[in-house]
Amino acid sequence: MTAGSHPHGPSELCEAGTALYARALRETRVARADAEPSPCLVDFGLLHPDADDPRWLLPAPPATALPPLLEGIQRRIAAQRLSETRLATAFEPLMELARSTVRTSAPCAITVLHELPEIQEAVSRALSGHGTGAGPGQEMLSIQPGGVQPPVVLDQFLAEVRGVLARGGRLRTLYQHTTRHSLPVFAYHETLDGDTEVRTLAEVPERLFVLDRTVAFIPANRDHTAALEIRHPALIEYFVTAFERLWRLAVPLDPRVAPLPADNGVTPRQRAIATLLVEGLTDADIAERLGMNIRTARIHIAKLAATLGSGSRAQLGYLIGQSDILGQDR
Repeated sequence: MTAGSHPHGPSELCEAGTALYARALRETRVARADAEPSPCLVDFGLLHPDADDPRWLLPAPPATALPPLLEGIQRRIAAQRLSETRLATAFEPLMELARSTVRTSAPCAITVLHELPEIQEAVSRALSGHGTGAGPGQEMLSIQPGGVQPPVVLDQFLAEVRGVLARGGRLRTLYQHTTRHSLPVFAYHETLDGDTEVRTLAEVPERLFVLDRTVAFIPANRDHTAALEIRHPALIEYFVTAFERLWRLAVPLDPRVAPLPADNGVTPRQRAIATLLVEGLTDADIAERLGMNIRTARIHIAKLAATLGSGSRAQLGYLIGQSDILGQDR
């Protein structure tokens, strides 16, 4: 057989060869002349000469013929894998060279920061103006979820933030409503001189910091031991748009702690809790979403139940649905 006259492998047995092999199995032999149009049958060991009469070809049992064919395919696969490994090994130093070139010529679109010291160093470097391409006036957008913020968290980048404000920058921060009772938050913002503004919402997304619409930092895991430094323009634009929409919905934070006004005996915080109750969240889930401890959440749920005249959790959900408090603006 030549490649030009009958070009296929054992996994591509031709239709004529398949039909002739089946006939040979049924009739126990076929004439040699009948197999000339399908030389693949002899080449693949499916037919072999009759020792008693060379004019005939005998079929090999399929169970005997198949293993050698499969073994040949496996050998070719192994050879291909070896070639693949050799090619990947040859390209490895070239790919490392390309990665090094990218790192030295331009910042990565997304960089994973591991452990707190590396995160702090990256944020400090960005606030200092290195690698942002920022001018003398920088814009800082910050979302800080949770309740009372410990001073150690707020003070991490105090010097850098003051430096940005001193250069004519602007700081806008979104907290949750529970932060209105955080004295460290008020003390922190009173130490800042410049264009700063704070607003609050019942719920905010995960922590976000955007600097000069050039670089953003977000958590990379739940315990905040890793972060992502993002410089992709499309992602930055998405974060800024989300921030601006939340900002328009948020309530300005007065320098003095003042409760949000109630409407028909239901405070905005209780309306937020009512929304989550209707969604079926547990007390613990509600507390986490609204940045408060579970005891405070249960106190608000009890006050909401008393206001609506509910005697049970199931009845409270029904009364919330029947009332108009979920349709009121927060």
